[in-house]
Amino acid sequence: MKKFIVKMKDPAQRRLFYAIFGGKLLGLGLCFALIFSVTAYFAVPKAHAQTTPPAQTAPAATPAAAAPAAAAPAAAAPADVPNPPYVNPINTMWVLVTAFLVFFMQAGFMFLEAGFARTRETVNVLLEGVVDTCLCGILFYAWGFAWMFGHGNGFIGWGDGAGHSWYFLQHLPDTYESTGVATLAFVLFQFAFADTCSTITSGAMLGRTGFWGDLWYSIGVSGFIYPIFGHWAWGPDGWLNNIHPAAFHDFAGSTVVHTIGGTIALAGAIVLGPRLGRKFKRDGGGPMPGHDMTVAAVGAVILWFGWYGFNPGSTLSAMDIQGVARVALNTTFAACAGGLAALFFVYPRSKKWDCGATINGLLAGLVAITCPCYWVSPLGAILLGAIAGVLVILGTDLLEYLRIDDPCGAWPVHGLCGIWGTLSLGLFATGEFGAPTPTGADNSAGSVVKGLFYGGGTDQLVGQLIGNAAIGVGVFVVAMILMYAVKATGTLRVSKEGELEGLDRHEHGGIAYPEQVTSEN
Repeated sequence: MKKFIVKMKDPAQRRLFYAIFGGKLLGLGLCFALIFSVTAYFAVPKAHAQTTPPAQTAPAATPAAAAPAAAAPAAAAPADVPNPPYVNPINTMWVLVTAFLVFFMQAGFMFLEAGFARTRETVNVLLEGVVDTCLCGILFYAWGFAWMFGHGNGFIGWGDGAGHSWYFLQHLPDTYESTGVATLAFVLFQFAFADTCSTITSGAMLGRTGFWGDLWYSIGVSGFIYPIFGHWAWGPDGWLNNIHPAAFHDFAGSTVVHTIGGTIALAGAIVLGPRLGRKFKRDGGGPMPGHDMTVAAVGAVILWFGWYGFNPGSTLSAMDIQGVARVALNTTFAACAGGLAALFFVYPRSKKWDCGATINGLLAGLVAITCPCYWVSPLGAILLGAIAGVLVILGTDLLEYLRIDDPCGAWPVHGLCGIWGTLSLGLFATGEFGAPTPTGADNSAGSVVKGLFYGGGTDQLVGQLIGNAAIGVGVFVVAMILMYAVKATGTLRVSKEGELEGLDRHEHGGIAYPEQVTSEN
């Protein structure tokens, strides 16, 4: 921040900053104007499901009861009946418990990133994880939930579609849409997902990002990028729900959480540049080793455990017992296959059993299965998880060749394998399963998802490609603008002296291991 203040005293630097910042604001304003103009021109009115209970849970009216109801419709329901008039306690408790599991993944991320970091930036990693969570919660409360899960248009939401905004969680219905889940429980569940996306980003930027810079880009990620682009796929009227030849599907977030988070991480790593002293393989060097594989491995297993909330919880229904069990098993098998594939793929290179590669391999399998977990078989989960375990190593090699410093492998794990997982639905979906509902699975013919390998043709694969590409490209462009805007303030990267001293001392005034003070970490 001091560097920024000093720069602002120079008239030439002030003019440059105002020109860049003004241009960014103008571009953002034009983007919003285009979004609202296009939507206003093409939008059509639609019914909104949260105003009535789901059809499968509403009792049918008998002929005897229908006559008096038709004669006096005004007296059919008291004005003070909740809208909708019930909250499903079983599904609400299921969503809350799985939300707690997803939230606990933050501990896994903090362990994982701290383990892959150097000792001199451990406190920085831990504090970023805590502060990003706090910041994300407030932003999701203020407008993030409304923008992502409110009705509005195909690009952004804001309320119930009847003139009431959901900003600061005002005017929310008792239950969300037709899920039968208390809306506030759904908010908590989705906040945990938003927090995951924000945390992914920091994995590629650790070791050289200033704390003020982390705060600024975190506001952009949690407050703007994630809820707006997430609405495209998960919003009640998101435009990707209606594309042709097949609607885009992302069950638990291979695109919405992981591709978005991994893509922002890539943009951050590009704009930041590599850590001081980082020498790449093509220059005769290699990746800097993490300081504690014990912590990193435990973090990965915590993340694996949290994924049992991430994927099974996305059914939003404890009543869909077969679907919940299938999702949990598929999640397990994909992680197993990803870890083993990465382990054995790397071994011939050095004749060593690589712990770091295996960790990222199992995480790659988990990321890949997140989209298709409801619609594939256990064998499909194993195959796509194994492919992810190989892809994460190849993605790491690609970044090394391009001289992009990603200490934790955030883009190979989340970005690249998020893309693969999304596309894999169009290949491995069996055509047996439809979608979860509050009372069980809807496996009717019009609801099932079938991929290319099961006779479904290329329609679903094309739909997945369109959806992932639209979100991925859009996020990358906006993320690059965001990172360069933060860089223009002089806060994105610490000074050379601060980086050499170590972020823990320079930014936070203390170190994680005071009993192990050495002259070099």
